[in-house]
Amino acid sequence: MNAPAMLPHEALRAEQLRIQGDGVELAAYRWGNANGATLLLVHGYPDNHEIWLPLIRELAADYQIIAYDVRGFGASDIPGKRLDYHLTKLANDLEAVIKSLSPNQPVHLVAHDWGSIQAWEAVTELRIQPLLASYTSISGPCLDHVGHWMRDKLKQKTPRALLQVLGQLFSSWYIALFHTPLLPELTWRVGLDRAWPQLLRKVEGLRNVPISSSQRSDGVHGVKLYRANFIRSLFTPRLRHTQVPVQLIVPTRDRFVRPQLFDQLQHWAPRLQRREVEAGHWQLLAEPQQLAAWLREFTAHIHSDAGSNMPAGRNLAGR
Repeated sequence: MNAPAMLPHEALRAEQLRIQGDGVELAAYRWGNANGATLLLVHGYPDNHEIWLPLIRELAADYQIIAYDVRGFGASDIPGKRLDYHLTKLANDLEAVIKSLSPNQPVHLVAHDWGSIQAWEAVTELRIQPLLASYTSISGPCLDHVGHWMRDKLKQKTPRALLQVLGQLFSSWYIALFHTPLLPELTWRVGLDRAWPQLLRKVEGLRNVPISSSQRSDGVHGVKLYRANFIRSLFTPRLRHTQVPVQLIVPTRDRFVRPQLFDQLQHWAPRLQRREVEAGHWQLLAEPQQLAAWLREFTAHIHSDAGSNMPAGRNLAGR
């Protein structure tokens, strides 16, 4: 069998676009095969669309690929108010990108970290679901689902359940830090932006770390995502269901998002495939061959006859 086609670095040139979102203008980018299925990639914190470039190189020969800088990141507008980063506005931005760049074809949504958190807001919104052929989520839960998970664990009152909650709270230490006024912004401004690539190499074990020209700005402004959404979602969680086919990829060595957060996900997303892989938080994006293979398999399955009757709750082996 021939290996999937991969574009050389010099061929990886994007069409650059400006999209009107919910009160902001977004920088969007498009690559690849105009006749292929469309992938929409949404980055997390403290990244911008450039984090996806290794994966785009793997897939652009066969797919049309769209990515955009989330509000506050990269070349997109940077709102000043905390409430401008609310999940509702982020989902509206995502919807605007789809309607502008893929108006006649549902997209396969792929998201990581905070991109995945905001994508869950869109995937569980009834009006947006028809725009989505599938959703692949990496290292980013729905905050409402996490709120219900924590409530259920605390109600059990067992040592194991309490340890799971405490373990996740320990892994999420940075969320409390990001709610501290001025301190996170100061940390990025005094040198964390310059140290970030080396930190990822050391802590995450990554060999290929892209260096972003907007790293300081992305880190400074992106903390508003946490301040605008976490308290409301965790303490007053909503019921958020979806019928969109979901491929959940769970890196088991993720230092920030523990696998047990997704244990009840089939209740909210019955058309679910779950893959666990021995990887860290950013590893599948920096070394994307396995992720590319899973996306090829999943999107092919969705477009086949079997996709319309995808069995619920499949657990697939990762490598």
